[in-house]
Amino acid sequence: MIETLSWFGAVLPMVVLCGFILDQVIGDPHSWPHPVIGIGKGISFLEEKLNQGTPQVRRQNGVLLTLAVVGGSYLLTWGAVSLANFFHPILGFALSIYIVFTTLAAKSLLDAGQNVLVPLTKGDLNEARIQLSWLVSRDTTSLFEGEIARGTVETLAENFVDGILSPLFYAALGGAPLAMAFKAVSTLDSMVGYKNERYIDFGWFSARTDDWANYLPARLSVPILLLAGKLRRMPVAHAYRMWKRDASGHPSPNGGNPESVVAGLLGIQLGGINIYHGKTHHRAEMGDALHPVNATDIVRCRQLVKTSTWLSLIPALALAYLR
Repeated sequence: MIETLSWFGAVLPMVVLCGFILDQVIGDPHSWPHPVIGIGKGISFLEEKLNQGTPQVRRQNGVLLTLAVVGGSYLLTWGAVSLANFFHPILGFALSIYIVFTTLAAKSLLDAGQNVLVPLTKGDLNEARIQLSWLVSRDTTSLFEGEIARGTVETLAENFVDGILSPLFYAALGGAPLAMAFKAVSTLDSMVGYKNERYIDFGWFSARTDDWANYLPARLSVPILLLAGKLRRMPVAHAYRMWKRDASGHPSPNGGNPESVVAGLLGIQLGGINIYHGKTHHRAEMGDALHPVNATDIVRCRQLVKTSTWLSLIPALALAYLR
């Protein structure tokens, strides 16, 4: 047992590093087996069975759903890695790398931003709206350039935490099992964590668990983004002021941290009016509108997120080494 733990401690930084590099190079090949697909199918199956009854019963069942999916994801991953280690440590090492790789979304996030940027710069607003609709839940059918660019920048900023920093943090803290458990939390939030009639009771605990899981990484994103902004010669002092002033106004306890910093670094204003299912909603503004949001801000935001992603690797490897 001691030898196994020592081996785990020795290779954990390499697992994190190799998983990170794979994500940077390969991204998210749709033809490859992906654990999140299995998690999603499990959530859909359990939701059909549990999301019924009185509001109180739905809330209780929502807790059961979260515990079952997150705990099951951790245990299944731990079991798979342990079984692979039983046959050969190299097999366990390779499987751990692959699992960590599947939890990261750095390349796919930047590619998604590029997919919006390309038609937007060509003036093809219809295609840009379609590409943005894959990234956000708001109605994109009538958005113009500035609104499309704003939605893309908001997505890149917020998902820097959800899709890159948080899974990297949990991989460094607890290897592949904990990284996959976080991915289960994130998937639950994206599937049932909505404040609508169907999920307001059933999905409340999944949404809160996602908030708790991202709490520390969201705040760690602030110095990382500011340092990346410094390296890219952006207005760091202004961004810091925007963070202090605006972050707490975001409807999410975590989303305001990266969004307010990114808004300050780019010199733009995020938030404002969005339309969801035909209803108008107002999200608190982040940053000052030093210039109108445009396609160039997507370019600069992608550069900022890419630099921040590589900077995130430093504390992750340090944590994995200490772990």
